[in-house]
Amino acid sequence: MSKIKSILVSQPQPTSEKSPYFDICEKYGVKIDFRPFIKVEPIMAKDFRQQKVSILDHSAIVFTAKAAIDHFFRLCEEMRVTIPESMKYFCVSEAVALYLQKYIQYRKRKIFFGATNKIEDLMIVINKHIDEKFLIAVSDVYDLNKSVSEDHKNDIIALMDKSKAVYTKAVCYKTVSADFTQDKDFNYDMLVFFSPSGINSLFKNFPNFDQGEVKIGCLGATTAKAAKDAGLRVDLEAPTPVAPSMAAAMELYIKEYNKKK
Repeated sequence: MSKIKSILVSQPQPTSEKSPYFDICEKYGVKIDFRPFIKVEPIMAKDFRQQKVSILDHSAIVFTAKAAIDHFFRLCEEMRVTIPESMKYFCVSEAVALYLQKYIQYRKRKIFFGATNKIEDLMIVINKHIDEKFLIAVSDVYDLNKSVSEDHKNDIIALMDKSKAVYTKAVCYKTVSADFTQDKDFNYDMLVFFSPSGINSLFKNFPNFDQGEVKIGCLGATTAKAAKDAGLRVDLEAPTPVAPSMAAAMELYIKEYNKKK
């Protein structure tokens, strides 16, 4: 196979011109298209109520994504639930924590976040506040080949199960497949995924997908496992000690791979 020249990154296009992805394009002469394989849709208040989750019975809320924050506070508004100032917030990263400013007075609240973007580092913080009663805002990841939904047991839930923390899982939004079926020219040297649902969406849109020489990149162990379980060869996994982000891992991989061609 020739050099890697075209890559599909399954995320929205970066809004900043300083994105490392654009640097990769310039340095190595590759073309990167940005298009999510999944999209987020709201869960209505009436559906949330069916979970029989009482938000105010909890003393802390866990957020692993900005989308979870948006939909949690949307639901609170729809259900006329006022979050007390005493509520504590635990976020997977500082960026997610700062996003809370959209909904609350940041400086007046008790907000905690992990040292890195890793769920494991967030758990270190959570374990220091083990006596709290946690509410975890999650997505209901739909089985894209069926009409019913299957809950995706993500990293945070698995780790909470292993800890002594008392928690309730609250589905605040759903993740569904984006439609690629109209794309006639789906032809890339590399596909990059960031969640197991992205892998599901690939086969929903292209049930006869044959990887061949196409390189597959995955962010996170659960995404890589989903790819392998689907019969794909994972050529690139991130993060690593030398490449803490997908962009950094991609650059190292492209540099070495294209050098050999």
